Amino acid sequence: MTASAASPAPSTSLSLAGLNALVIGGSSGIGEAIAHGYAAAGARVAIAARSPDKLRVAADRLAAAHPGSKGYVADVTDMADLARLAETVARDFGPIDVLVPCQGTTIIKPTLDFTPEEVEHIFRTNQTSVFFSCTTFGRAMVERGKGAIINIASLSAHRGWPRACPYAMTKHAIVGLTQTLAAEWATAGVRVNAISPGFFMTELNAAKMPPERKENALRRTPMGRWGKTEELVGAAVYLASPGAGFVTGTVIAVDGGYLASGI
Repeated sequence: MTASAASPAPSTSLSLAGLNALVIGGSSGIGEAIAHGYAAAGARVAIAARSPDKLRVAADRLAAAHPGSKGYVADVTDMADLARLAETVARDFGPIDVLVPCQGTTIIKPTLDFTPEEVEHIFRTNQTSVFFSCTTFGRAMVERGKGAIINIASLSAHRGWPRACPYAMTKHAIVGLTQTLAAEWATAGVRVNAISPGFFMTELNAAKMPPERKENALRRTPMGRWGKTEELVGAAVYLASPGAGFVTGTVIAVDGGYLASGI
C-alpha cells in the first residue's frame, strides 16, 4: 500500500462539531459575531471580556441561542488573569481547539500628539496580550498536536494609517505574529491564520471614527458600504474548520475590495 493510499482523504468539512472554541473580546462587535457563527457551526463556545456587565449580556444572548456556551470575565492584559482564564476554561470545557484573540482598542489623533501612556495602552491591548493569548493557549495545542488560532489583523496591517499610528503598528505586528507562529508550529499540527477586516461599523468604530474618516473609508471601499459583522463569520469558520487543514500563515481580507483598489 502506498503512503498516499494509506493516508485518510483530506476533509472538506466546514463543520466545527466536536470542537471547543474561545473568543476573547467576544462580548460585542466582531468577536460576538464570530462566537455566534462558531456555535452555529457546531462548536462549544466560550467568550471572554473584561467588562462584567457587557459580558453578562453577551453571554446570555449566546447561551439563549446556543445552550452550553459560557462567558468569562477576564482582563487578558493581566498575565495572572490570562492564566486564570486558561485554567478555568480548560476545567469547564476541556482543551481549546480554536482560539480567536479579538481584543483591541484604538485612539485616533495626530501621531505627534500621542503620549507614552496612550501608546503603551494600545500596545498592551492589541499586541502584547494577543501574543500571550496565543502562547498561553497555543502551548496546550502544541502539546496535543492540534489546534487553530485565528488572529484579527486590520487593513492598517497592509497600509499606512494616518492618525492611528500605534494601532497600525500593532496590527502589522499581528501579521508578523501570525506568520511566525504558523511557520514555527506547523509541524506540531497547529495552524495560525488571520483575518483583516475592512470597515465595519462596530461599537469601537462608531465611537472612535470622526465623520470625515468614515466618509473617506466608504469612498475608498469599492463596494461602497460598511461591512456587516456577520460577513466575517464565513472566513472565521473556514479557517477554524477541517476544510482549512492545509491553510496556515495566511491573512484573509474581508474588506469589500479596499485592498484591491489602487485608486
